[in-house]
Amino acid sequence: MGRYTGPKGKLSRREGINLFLKGARSFSEKNAVARKPYPPGQHGNARRTRLSNYGLQLRQKQAVKRIYGVRERQLKNMYKEAVRVSKTSGTDRGLEFLRILETRLDNVVYMLGLAPSRAAARQYVTHKHVKVNDQVLNIPSYNVQIGDIIALKETKKHLKPAEPFFDSPTWLAAENLGGKVLDLPSRDDIDEGIQENLIIEFYSR
Repeated sequence: MGRYTGPKGKLSRREGINLFLKGARSFSEKNAVARKPYPPGQHGNARRTRLSNYGLQLRQKQAVKRIYGVRERQLKNMYKEAVRVSKTSGTDRGLEFLRILETRLDNVVYMLGLAPSRAAARQYVTHKHVKVNDQVLNIPSYNVQIGDIIALKETKKHLKPAEPFFDSPTWLAAENLGGKVLDLPSRDDIDEGIQENLIIEFYSR
């Protein structure tokens, strides 16, 4: 299955939470979940059925896929890498899983306020508008490291939104047309309403 190109508001409504997929609209009262707080479809406004444990795990996994714009194989490979890193370093696999997601280049571009959404940030990267340590990098899944400097090309100043929708996290230092990675994100720095334990349980079956 290829990339989803349908209405992004439906994805948020399906998960029942605002996934912030529509840039400025997601931060306004016009966001899809606020306007229609029920799943899409003919029977979406009917009473919701109670989900099983598997259903809860599946919905959380789907929400994370949609938040970060990754596919199933990518997400599963991230889980495997998180398991590997947690075993070698003795850290929590859930935290390592979230760190892999958060330190993706397209997500960092978004969190620095350089793009209105993660989808737009991914496009900036693939179109070679982003530099990492003064080198153009067009791989959205690249995981940034401590000390990396991320910046937009000087010729792409018009890409920056007029005003940011949120403050950049403490592990990033935002500047005019870019920023620097100060540290790896901690669990408290990741505020997307993600219950990573459900995803770990899903892939651990």
